[in-house]
Amino acid sequence: MAESAEFQRLRELATLIRTGECRAHTGVLKVGVDLGTANIAVVVVDENNVPVAGITCASTVVKDGVVVDYLTASRVLTRLKLTLEERLGQPLSMAATAIPPGISAGNIKVIVNVVEAAGFTVGQVLDEPVAAASALNIRNGAVVDVGGGTTGMSILQDGEVIFSADEPTGGTHMTLVLAGALGMSYEDAEEMKKDPSQESAVFARVRPVVEKMASLTSHWLASQSVESVYLVGGASSFTEFATVFSKETGKQVVPSVEPLLVTPLGIAMNAR
Repeated sequence: MAESAEFQRLRELATLIRTGECRAHTGVLKVGVDLGTANIAVVVVDENNVPVAGITCASTVVKDGVVVDYLTASRVLTRLKLTLEERLGQPLSMAATAIPPGISAGNIKVIVNVVEAAGFTVGQVLDEPVAAASALNIRNGAVVDVGGGTTGMSILQDGEVIFSADEPTGGTHMTLVLAGALGMSYEDAEEMKKDPSQESAVFARVRPVVEKMASLTSHWLASQSVESVYLVGGASSFTEFATVFSKETGKQVVPSVEPLLVTPLGIAMNAR
């Protein structure tokens, strides 16, 4: 079966990030900045939402949607911006960014300040679930974002968020469980978690954490009328992840390719 256009676009973006290349382009470029718990990502698309360039950097400057190291965040983002501008041969001035569900107005302002301290003018602030749904062309259903620090779910109806929930269980908790079970450092456990050759052994250890995420999702869905659940976020990359969620929720669960890039791409697509 042919892969969807949305998945093809995500794979194209992943290739550009991995190779450090940029696509030939004309016209106005749109930029999305995602300050994630585990990664900072900057994505550039053209007027037709075709990926042009992208860059990511592992980072711990954000925790559960709150910037905990403002100076480092702005420095890292400045460096990523300059790298992309050099590749593209042109300045990047405007950008959109996004916020997770449930954070305060003060924390939203800090996120905007970080992006602007890097030299961007923020033209739009999106809800992360709306951004993710845009990248996957979802107008109805539940989007579950399994981030580094939290698992969040938003239900969309005709493209609008009608329900949101968020709990502090995410990829970081997987790493902590793995480190504790194997008696290794957090850093070594994180590297092991990301190693595809170790997936089977890792998932056997972290499965209880995934089951807890699925249980939270099932609880949130109990009062909602939803047919499909869409998974995004880097922590959902495991092959068996969707199976655990489907068994727990009783719903059709749809994993994404390149789940770490779904929200950053959606932010860029919605940039003005």
